[in-house]
Amino acid sequence: MQEKFNSDVEAIDHLNERYNTLLKEIRKVIVGQDEIVKDVLTSIFCKGHSLLIGVPGLAKTLLIQTISGVLDLKFSRIQFTPDLMPSDITGSEILDEQRKFKFIKGPIFANIILADEINRTPPKTQAALLESMQEQQVTVD
Repeated sequence: MQEKFNSDVEAIDHLNERYNTLLKEIRKVIVGQDEIVKDVLTSIFCKGHSLLIGVPGLAKTLLIQTISGVLDLKFSRIQFTPDLMPSDITGSEILDEQRKFKFIKGPIFANIILADEINRTPPKTQAALLESMQEQQVTVD
């Protein structure tokens, strides 16, 4: 739904109001992490990516799950392992009961993806992830 505004000031005021409402909802779950919350939201609004690095227990996963829930976006978490294949994240075709090929989407087909331990996976699988991030498209073999 696109709203009409009479002036730029009115549009900015509305945006600021919605942004503050969003922050208020996130703060119900994530406490004391305002700077990182604002940084992640900025990257989402700019159609960018965020790299969250930290020791276990800093609520990185909870933050991403909360933001995707508040924004009503599809969330997917991919745990990268040495044996993960590109088709495991992009999806694959299967033969259905009518003997026709049907594409089953992988976890890469989500609005927000948490890619955990990317460095552990083979280069081909990394390339599949990076293609979807950079080109915003997925190639299925």
